[in-house]
Amino acid sequence: MNRKVLVFAVIVLSIVFNQAVFAGEHAVVHKNAIVLAMFGTTVEPALAGLIGIKDAIEKSYPNTPVRIAFTSNIIRKIWQKRASDSSYAKKHPDVPAEILHAQGPLATIANLQDEGFDSIVVQPTHIAPAEEFLDLTSYVNALASIDTIKAKFKPFHKLVIGRPMLGTFGIKYPYAEDIKIAVAAMKEDADRAKKEGAALVYMGHGNDFFPSGGSYLQFQHEMNAAYPDVLTVVGTVEGYPDFDQVLKKLQDAGITKVVIRAFMIVAGDHATNDMAGSDDDSWKSMLTRAGIEVIPYLHGLGENSKVAEIYANHAADAAKDAGIDLN
Repeated sequence: MNRKVLVFAVIVLSIVFNQAVFAGEHAVVHKNAIVLAMFGTTVEPALAGLIGIKDAIEKSYPNTPVRIAFTSNIIRKIWQKRASDSSYAKKHPDVPAEILHAQGPLATIANLQDEGFDSIVVQPTHIAPAEEFLDLTSYVNALASIDTIKAKFKPFHKLVIGRPMLGTFGIKYPYAEDIKIAVAAMKEDADRAKKEGAALVYMGHGNDFFPSGGSYLQFQHEMNAAYPDVLTVVGTVEGYPDFDQVLKKLQDAGITKVVIRAFMIVAGDHATNDMAGSDDDSWKSMLTRAGIEVIPYLHGLGENSKVAEIYANHAADAAKDAGIDLN
């Protein structure tokens, strides 16, 4: 080889090598985290539903920090009051510190960003894509849209939100498929009701000002298709379908016995009072007066490992779509 050509080739390779080393030394390393955004609960036994989901996500991604955030201002204030009461911690040693000091999603995301985490998946524990989910989506999208004159000063590289249990609008992840996956996860409930010779009643939260009932009714339809030996009826505390419609379906089918469960992540105040409480207006009391035997099952959906897995998978989908490498 010509000496001049050889020298030129050596120089070029040296330049390329040095540039590669320089680039490697200054490569941007993105830190990833997950925020598990929940409405929250003040009922201590109900925390099992929240912790169940967090444990499932941490098991899937042991090297990715998972932080809990409570979206309810009222619930956070109650926990803040409890956290400042030294006697409460002594009486309830099983309550995790992260619950006692839980913050809202905005503060939780800000704290992670302050610690250097710039790629964050916010995974809600909502059931349906209704008011609370859309509000949280607005928060996340607003923060993700923050831009700066110099790109290196942007607070977030990626900030995205996962789907609720029953899915949301869009063509990449058809909500009908998410509903069928949720139905498969509820097999244990259908089996429980069948063993009791009873119908299965779910009490969802619902919303007086948002049409979330469609998701519940499609879930109800798919449950009855998947488990035809057990009548499944879904109603909501607020909005459509309400208790009167639940009662009518049961009476029309000649049902005299039901297993009732809150279609919520936690078996909190709604489950213990509105659903299974002793007051005259609880679902248990009203069904009993109508001549229907009621067997309450006071466990949040988050305690079902297959439900917890759904949320872990939805977080994984959001991360994959955004190019966030959870590990």
